[in-house]
Amino acid sequence: MPPKTRFKREEIIDAAFAIARERGFEEISARNVAKRLGSSVAPIYVNFDNIEELVKAVVQKVLVISSEILARQNGPDMFANIGRASLEFARNYPVLLRELTLKPNPYVQSYESMEKGMIEAMGSSEEMKDWSLEERKELLFKMRAFQIGLVAMVANGQIPSWMDEEKIEDILMEAGEDLQRIQQKKREEQEG
Repeated sequence: MPPKTRFKREEIIDAAFAIARERGFEEISARNVAKRLGSSVAPIYVNFDNIEELVKAVVQKVLVISSEILARQNGPDMFANIGRASLEFARNYPVLLRELTLKPNPYVQSYESMEKGMIEAMGSSEEMKDWSLEERKELLFKMRAFQIGLVAMVANGQIPSWMDEEKIEDILMEAGEDLQRIQQKKREEQEG
């Protein structure tokens, strides 16, 4: 049977996604995607102007997957949901987690633009409604620093064998609560 010559845009994105999931975004090339598809490079350039456009489509697919993982978290606490989602993403997509969080890349919106929405959401919570913008920013940064460190350890297989997934999640939640308590105590000392 001759190789398939027509590929839909989504099939090409899926092939490139598989490459990124296994080896990272830098490995997405016309030759690698064509090899994965079992075709020439022609279908890639029929559907995409260049490889950069294909990589951006793959990144969008990753962001959709990430959003779907977050949407499956149904707890009342936004931070807990984000933390649980980031742990699930790290377990299921370790290469992509490293690509998106541990390497500079032009594909994901800047931290500041993501930060803005989270800080606004923090201000709407009962516990933080009276906190200043700077206080919320500082807490978010501390929580993010801990979360990225922990999920990087998960993605890199650096979690001790005696620690199960439930314990990892417990530690993430405890750290978030501790950081919030410390920030609250700091506020009270400054006010008092």
